[in-house]
Amino acid sequence: MKLSGKHIVVVGLARSGASIARFLAERGAHVVVSDAKPREALGDLPAAMEAEGIALDLSGHTPHLFESADLVVLSPGVPHTLAPVKRARDMGVSVVGEIELASRFIKAPMIAVTGTNGKTTTTALLGEMLAASGMKVFTGGNIGTPLTEYLRADDPADVVVVEVSSFQLDTIECFRPHVAVLLNITDDHLDRYPDFDAYKRSKGRIFENQQQDDVAILNTGDDHVADIGRVLQNRRLTIGGSGPNAAAVTRNQVTIRTPGLPELKIDLSKTPLVGEHNRQNIAASALAALSAGATPEGIQEAVDSFQGLPHRIEYVDTVSGVRFYNDSKATNIDAVEKAVTGFDDPIVLIMGGRHKGGRFATLSGALKKKARAIVAIGESKKKIVTDLAPCIKTLEAGDLDDAVSKAFSKARSGDAVVLSPACSSFDMFTNYNERGDKFRESVYRLKAQHG
Repeated sequence: MKLSGKHIVVVGLARSGASIARFLAERGAHVVVSDAKPREALGDLPAAMEAEGIALDLSGHTPHLFESADLVVLSPGVPHTLAPVKRARDMGVSVVGEIELASRFIKAPMIAVTGTNGKTTTTALLGEMLAASGMKVFTGGNIGTPLTEYLRADDPADVVVVEVSSFQLDTIECFRPHVAVLLNITDDHLDRYPDFDAYKRSKGRIFENQQQDDVAILNTGDDHVADIGRVLQNRRLTIGGSGPNAAAVTRNQVTIRTPGLPELKIDLSKTPLVGEHNRQNIAASALAALSAGATPEGIQEAVDSFQGLPHRIEYVDTVSGVRFYNDSKATNIDAVEKAVTGFDDPIVLIMGGRHKGGRFATLSGALKKKARAIVAIGESKKKIVTDLAPCIKTLEAGDLDDAVSKAFSKARSGDAVVLSPACSSFDMFTNYNERGDKFRESVYRLKAQHG
């Protein structure tokens, strides 16, 4: 792909947008970064870009820049349905995302992971399994480090492990991972897609360019994933079942049977990851790692040592016998259901934020079995109360400190208080990371009060 001399618009000036712009400029492209936010909302990045000779289009997307471009590159999270992007595409301008752009320059085999929930944990654990097997690994994409950063570093890896979102898959053309993992598909981002089927199709695109010698790993316990898997022609490995080409999951063990290799038993007794969904994540990681050449010893070592990721059922502290867990990354209803069912002891649940679609009432069955009460916050708190008050005690809170205090008052010694919002954070916080960090701070303040 020739970049030198091309006029390219990068949409979205955040970490990924800046990385994309630098990558393109270093290869001789004429780059403009367009962002709808004003300069003062973008921190130090505008000045840094201008110092490097990269032009900016801020406070709104100027249509003629898009329409006259040779290429438009979308940062992760930027919808391809933006009006100037759609107009440019209608006029014949190529529109791709960062994942598609970078993949055209990556020579190492790629492993890609997607799914509504669990993809970040699976991607990170998979990277650890490969590294523990003696391989040089780059782990990035939607998980944090842009793929263009990998290319700019000019430090080739043996394998590139990439988390991909539905938004990134919306703009692929040639993206072809040697191993592709689809964990699950549940209601999410219905504020960005016309319907669930459109969202499902986006997830299924991870397999779109794979060929017969590539590997598709599917959690066929999910009916939507199974539907997608039925039409694939390449090698398929499944999570669930006891036959060949499958990973069987029990409470304490994952057993993998693949033709030509000895049966592999992975002990789960040392992992701190809780819940059936995390056992499935471990199975998916192991199947992908084996497909890329990992050793059984490296896989087991990673499972034993992996401590999980921040904001994903992360233990925070214990106050007067009540344990607090930060699951701020649970931004949809299915993620909350998985969190709730993963606890053995009763919980008090803190939910709320900006609603992304879906019915909170679908949580009723799981909550009746596990939750003592719900504390609702943010823009969606009235809807949460309306949907869930008929089945469980539900309270409203004014802010996160108030929510932590009220949840603690409803919990008993031995219970867990869990922040698992089922909503995005953008009504009250910059992102789910900030929400989780503020929750931790609230818990520490509560502990200081109660000794």
